[in-house]
Amino acid sequence: MRPRPPEFDFTTPVDRRAVPGDKWGRYAGRDVIPMWVADMDFAAPPAVLEALHARIDHGVFGYTDAWPSLIEAVVEGIARDHDWHIEPDWLVWLPGVVTGFNVACALAGGSGDGVFTATPVYPPFLGAPANVGRQLQRADLVCAADHWQWDWEAVDAAIDARTRMILLCNPHNPVGRVFTRDELSAVADRALRHDLIICSDEIHCGLVLDGTHVPIAAIDPHVARRTITLMAPSKTWNIAALYSSFAIIPDPVLRRRYRRAMRGLVPHPNVLGLVATEAAYREGNAWRLALLDTLRHNRDQVMAAVAALPGLRTTVPEATYLAWIDCREAGLDDPAAFFEAHGVGLSDGKAFGAPAGWLRLNFGCPPVTLQAGLDRMATALSAR
Repeated sequence: MRPRPPEFDFTTPVDRRAVPGDKWGRYAGRDVIPMWVADMDFAAPPAVLEALHARIDHGVFGYTDAWPSLIEAVVEGIARDHDWHIEPDWLVWLPGVVTGFNVACALAGGSGDGVFTATPVYPPFLGAPANVGRQLQRADLVCAADHWQWDWEAVDAAIDARTRMILLCNPHNPVGRVFTRDELSAVADRALRHDLIICSDEIHCGLVLDGTHVPIAAIDPHVARRTITLMAPSKTWNIAALYSSFAIIPDPVLRRRYRRAMRGLVPHPNVLGLVATEAAYREGNAWRLALLDTLRHNRDQVMAAVAALPGLRTTVPEATYLAWIDCREAGLDDPAAFFEAHGVGLSDGKAFGAPAGWLRLNFGCPPVTLQAGLDRMATALSAR
């Protein structure tokens, strides 16, 4: 029997430099605290680790499709967490959400047709349409009174006769909004009016810090029939590299089209990812709730620190472990490079379709790590 790891430890740093990995590996050999890519510096839930150990100890890793208890865990977890009651046959298993929305772009119209999204946004959204010969159409979200919101006039100007799909990110990365039912209804109204598919990336739906996540497909049966919802356990339970996710597609015709677009290109998820998915949805909710308390504390830490930094501003994220920071008044030509030179690795906002002067900060780490990064940012600005 292996010793059981400490439960729900969100304060002890894990030395990630000891193993290969993108987040810390980017700065190998340098004194830089990584706060960029969206994975957390916490060990996965004990229940997930135990399930993985048990499966590995079995020793045989043959071809494996999703099995009944896994499907049941996901269906029940979505009902529990989001009050959305889905059918098992609506699920289409995928190795990742990025794969999922690229497949959706491939079935949306033909060459030269448009895919609309609201920016700034998760960088792979910006490239997905072009990957399959579609055109990106975009409108900027606007920040008014420290609150990000839709510019409906800009949305209506961007959507035209070429548009075939709305690519939605909710909860939103990087601005951290959890869109309200009214906002989602306004998005859905445009999809209905223009006969558009909706592909909704809801990968951060388990990380809502304020408010309630509403799946856009849950607001109305007419909306559900044209919606591809993408979810995964990866962000919530910090298992991104296990590559397990799923699309939820209520309409059988759209589901068949989606499977056809996958054919010959999209591999099955990793069996260990599927094992972790079942354990996360079935046994990981107490860990998730404890994580959310830590993330709220960390968010408060970030808000207080940024408020004291000259020339920097941010808004309160309603979900995710990501802060979207406006550095334009700080007079920095390249804020990401500036802070990296002073020992903090952040995401450059230009990658998200934003103008120069924006950063994304990942606060999904032990508070001591977060404070060290924030202190370095303060020191860097005071030393100018």
